Parts: sequence; structure tokens; C-alpha cells
Amino acid sequence: MQGISDINIVGVDATRPPFIRKEPYIDIFFELSHQAPIDWCKDLNSLFAINHTTSNASINEKEGLFIKTWVRTTDDIVPLLEQLKDEVSECTRNYIERIQLSSQQSGGDASKINESSEQENLNKIISSLNFD
Repeated sequence: MQGISDINIVGVDATRPPFIRKEPYIDIFFELSHQAPIDWCKDLNSLFAINHTTSNASINEKEGLFIKTWVRTTDDIVPLLEQLKDEVSECTRNYIERIQLSSQQSGGDASKINESSEQENLNKIISSLNFD
């Protein structure tokens, strides 16, 4: 089962390969390892908004699977990816800490926090489908 702590960037969206526009900008859609919860996506968008390096990046909160961004030159791609990976990790740490804090404040046992949610259950069902 994949949880919040397993979310990372695994590649570029195969259906939307990078494209150089005439402006000149290169549109890139980075794919996450699995769909992220809406609250996590909101947190990630907030991180993007406060960081000038990734301020042009965003994730569709309902879809939760692709980070949309752009760069001006091909030389900007690798540094941007590294920054995005750091922000995805930071977002995950903050999200888990918030869940643990909320659980402690509500009297729950933080050691028994289950990262599952309706979305996690859906992800598990989808990943177990056999399309053969």
C-alpha cells in the first residue's frame, strides 16, 4: 500500500512530453508516484507560492498526480527538478507532522497513525486492478 511518505516525482507525463513554445518557454509536467490527497496538494501549492524558484509550478488539487511547471531554457530543467523534489519531501514531512500533531491533540496515539484515507483506499483498489 502506498502512503503519503511514498509520494515522489517519478518522471515526466508520457501523454504531455516537454514542449518548447515560441515565447520561449518549455512546458513540463512531472508525474508523482501516486495520487496525492487534496490537502497535501494544497500544502504543496502553498510551498510553491512562497518559493521564487518554483513559483510557476502547481499541482491540480483534485487530480493530485502531476506538477505543472515551465522553464525558460533547457539548462533550468535539472535545478528545477531538484528544487521540486526537495519541496515534495518538505511537503510530505510537514503533512505527516500536522497529522501526528492533530492526532496527539485529539487524544489519539501518534504511534498508531494510519496514513490511509478514502483516497489511499481508492489508490489501492486501482493499483490492484487486473487489465489482462
